[in-house]
Amino acid sequence: MKFSHTPTRIYSIAENGALQAEITFPMVSKGVYCINHTFVDDSLRGQGIASALVQAAVEQIHEMGGQVTATCSYARDWLQRHPEA
Repeated sequence: MKFSHTPTRIYSIAENGALQAEITFPMVSKGVYCINHTFVDDSLRGQGIASALVQAAVEQIHEMGGQVTATCSYARDWLQRHPEA
């Protein structure tokens, strides 16, 4: 799956224009980005896409010199399982 990136969002759009997957991480204070939403279409669940989204978001935030927090329950759980992130 190909992801598109903006400064605070990573997403994938299907050929028909439907949103397939998305993660958002607005800046909540200087240099701190909060992953607040992770979405994967029901038809694509169980394929590791949500994990790939969180990994991509964490990498992008770190490349921008930022710190990661999360209010999204999936992202919080992922971060606990991957303390090196």
